[in-house]
Amino acid sequence: MQRIPEPLKILVDQIAKFPGLGPKSAMRVAMTLLKWPEAETMRLGKNIYELRSNLHLCNECGALSDVDPCTICSDLMRSNEILCLVSEWDSMLTLEEGGFFKGKYFILGGLLSPLDSRSSEYLEIEKLMQRLDKGEIKEVVLALGATAEAEATAVFMKEKITARFPQIKVTRLAQGIPLGAEVKFMDKETLKQSLQYRQEL
Repeated sequence: MQRIPEPLKILVDQIAKFPGLGPKSAMRVAMTLLKWPEAETMRLGKNIYELRSNLHLCNECGALSDVDPCTICSDLMRSNEILCLVSEWDSMLTLEEGGFFKGKYFILGGLLSPLDSRSSEYLEIEKLMQRLDKGEIKEVVLALGATAEAEATAVFMKEKITARFPQIKVTRLAQGIPLGAEVKFMDKETLKQSLQYRQEL
């Protein structure tokens, strides 16, 4: 069997580290790159090279941005009184796509997960406390999801926030039956949460 040239092997090994790409998929990507015009591959390489230097974390919310503070944190039309707490940057992007939230965000940096030895020390709790210390925030919305890890993190964060800032209202995203669904098709946990977080009409 013919030996793969070393430069190609190095590239394939690097590409194979991407999520969802194995050695065969990585080889296909590498071969595609070799078919591209040289100017295109050079531009891709330059963009990858400059990615780290052109992107950084926003000092206020922790989002990836090319400016600091990010465009959301520096938007004067958004409310400084309501802060949406999300676990990761992609959750913030999903909420932003809807265009219905007009407050600010804070990225926690993950969720508590005892099974994965992920404790509170891995989360941006102190940075959040510093943000709340400024005295502008009147409500923190916990938008962490409905998994066991998200539940544990929500309970932990509520306790942390209310202990130090009893004047701040802590809310969570509504949970339960989605729009267009029928009760008879719901699982027990969804029904339990729907009853637990029922709302007045």
